[in-house]
Amino acid sequence: MDNLPLFTKQQLALRNGQDKPEIWVAFKGLIYDVTESRLWRNGKHYEHWAGQDLTDELPDAPHTETVFEKFKPVGKLDA
Repeated sequence: MDNLPLFTKQQLALRNGQDKPEIWVAFKGLIYDVTESRLWRNGKHYEHWAGQDLTDELPDAPHTETVFEKFKPVGKLDA
């Protein structure tokens, strides 16, 4: 994971399923590509939008952080 590229919050925000074809979300400093997930079509997952850091949102989710194990990390969020 150390060799993953860094992305800014602004670069992440462009991967929202609208501005660019990629659909990415961040969690605990890692950025995940959720483009292939049927639950993230058009960059929206229930009341959550792609292109954002979802770390603080997870406690309200009906699932645990293990959901991110299904997705490939594509980068690290540059804090």
